[in-house]
Order: sequence, then structure tokens, then C-alpha cells
Amino acid sequence: MNQKAYLLLQDGLLVEGTAIGKLGTTGGEICFNTGMTGYQEIYTDPSYFGQIIVNTTAHIGNYGTMPEEQESDNPKISGLVVNEFSDDFSRKASRESLQKYLEKHNIVGIADVDTRMLVRHIRNKGAQNAIISSELQPEQLRAQLMKVPDMNGLELSSVVSTKAAYTAGDPNASVRIAALDVGIKRNIVRCLVDRGCYVKVFPAKTTFAQMEEFNPDGYFISNGPGDPSVMDYAIKTVKDILASEKPVFGICLGNQLLALACGLSTYKMHHGHRGLNHPVKNLVTGLGEMTSQNHGFAVSEKDIEKNPDVEVTHLHLNDQTIMGIRLKSKKAFSVQYHPEASPGPHDSRYLFDDFVAMVKESQTQAVAAK
Repeated sequence: MNQKAYLLLQDGLLVEGTAIGKLGTTGGEICFNTGMTGYQEIYTDPSYFGQIIVNTTAHIGNYGTMPEEQESDNPKISGLVVNEFSDDFSRKASRESLQKYLEKHNIVGIADVDTRMLVRHIRNKGAQNAIISSELQPEQLRAQLMKVPDMNGLELSSVVSTKAAYTAGDPNASVRIAALDVGIKRNIVRCLVDRGCYVKVFPAKTTFAQMEEFNPDGYFISNGPGDPSVMDYAIKTVKDILASEKPVFGICLGNQLLALACGLSTYKMHHGHRGLNHPVKNLVTGLGEMTSQNHGFAVSEKDIEKNPDVEVTHLHLNDQTIMGIRLKSKKAFSVQYHPEASPGPHDSRYLFDDFVAMVKESQTQAVAAK
């Protein structure tokens, strides 16, 4: 295609490159992902809704795309920035090139960018809004960039959530899980089903009473996009779930919602954590894990003493941010990272086992109490 494209950041950095994907203009919060593989899983993760992704891997597109690697129905990113882009692919199982995939889903992107320079810039200056265009001249970009909403204070989960409840797994399974979809990834549901759960996934604004009609044995709170502090509806639902005394497990945004339901606060991070190679320490076992992460908000470290019932279970070894919590008085825990980790790493899959074991223990206790 070889059509010129431009990338403009809010702080004034202007980068010239080559247009990829659909020709056009797009805006969003720019951030980077350090994963060496799994670009299709990244692009279809609902947590990236409203964001322009910079892939730090130098070569993108070389293994094409296939439906089995979708984490949702279609790409959720606002735009894409890469260094070297390949329209050719070598993997025989792939159905189409990344270029055709991006065109089909109306994703605007830019290639031939010095992504090492760009990532260093974002690390220093912080995540910020940006705009990509293959149709506007540099002097026209600023006006369009001003129209992009700030991620801070933005509620996006209800936009990406399922519009109607759906089920997965064996209806006769002994464990029934109600999942609140505030931006859920498909592999999370798959991980629960693989462990013998019958899962019903509910839209973001479903009330606790409506979810309880499913008669679940436990509740799951999903990952998702946007600012958790403005999600009053979801915070209330999590509070109601906790009051039911049924087991609860949350991932990413689900971790933040659990913290908010317990009186803790969240904050916007400088540039966030996004990649497949983040080191986390499990404070309960003392073991380290390599984890998959994708978040721009975190639970306040200063607030952790506000609720003595909340215990920190995991810490990020790079910056000591909170990576997991649990409640001492209830069967409830959550992590900030992604144990389903599609495509990897798989160090943290044990958390799904822990949740299912917690649910089964709760079932046994309920039977004994009768």
C-alpha cells in the first residue's frame, strides 16, 4: 500500500510512517504491550477498548490470523502502531493475513515506526491520548486529537459487555458459576469450563438478584476496560455478591471492583502494565510467577489499611504495585493479572483450580450445615 500515515501524541510528538489496516483516522489512549507473541489475542481483548496499541515486538503479522485465537468477536483496539509489518505469513493454519484482518475490522494503523523510541517516550511521559491518520495532514491532526476522550473517568465496560446472557459448559455440571461480564475474555470462560464448571455469563449491568436466579455456587468478576472508580453499578453488584457469602473470584478489573467494594480506592497508573513477561510474587506461597498483564489502573497501596479484612496476596516485583487481594472473613479473592494468559505464560493457571476448590468446599459446608 505504501501510503503515508502520521501519529501524533498529546504532548506534541509527531511520527511519520506507513499506513496499515484500514485507511482513515482514529484516536485513543496510546500504550504499549511487551508480549513477543499473541498479537491477535491482544487486539481482541475487550480491556483494550479505546486504546491505541504499540507492539514492542519488532516484527508483526508474520504468522497471520485465525478465528481460534480471538478473545472476543472482533478487535477492540482503537488503532495499531508497529515497527515492521508483514502482509505475508508462514503458518499454514492461518486463514488470512493481518492486513486483511485489520481491513475487514476497520482498524487503522501505522507501521515503519521506531517503536523503541516511542516506548521509551511513553515510559517517560506516561500514557496519553494520540491519533493516527492516513488521510489528514500533520497540521490537521491536533484538532482531531482534542476530540478524543480522556480514559480517566471513562466508563467503557457496558459498551463491550455481552448484550444478552449466555452459557458455556455442561448444564449438568456439579459447579455453577455466574460470571459478570465487564469485558470478559473467552479463554477465562474456557478455563472455568475445563475445570468442570457450568458458566453463565451476564451483561455488565445485571443486578445480583438477576444473577442469583441462575442459582450459582460461585461468582466470577471479569476483566474489562475503562476507569473502575466510576462503575457504581458494578461496585454495588460486587457488594451484594459478597453479602451472599458465596465464593468470589475476580481478574484484572474484577480485582479493582472487589477492592472498591471493600472501601479501597484505585488510581490511574503512569503508563500501566501490558505484556506477557511481568514478574509477580505470591506472598502466600513465596513463589514467583511470570504473568500476563493488561491494566492502566491499580488498587491503592496507601488504602490497604482502610479495611483490615483485606490481605494483599500478590505483588509486582518491578514496582511493588498490588497484584492480588483476598478477604479474611469471606471466600473472596482476586488478582490484577491474567491467569488465563492466552497465549501465555501459564504459571498462574492454579488460581482457577483454587477457585473451583473453594466453591466445592463451600458446597460441602452448605450440605453439612443442613
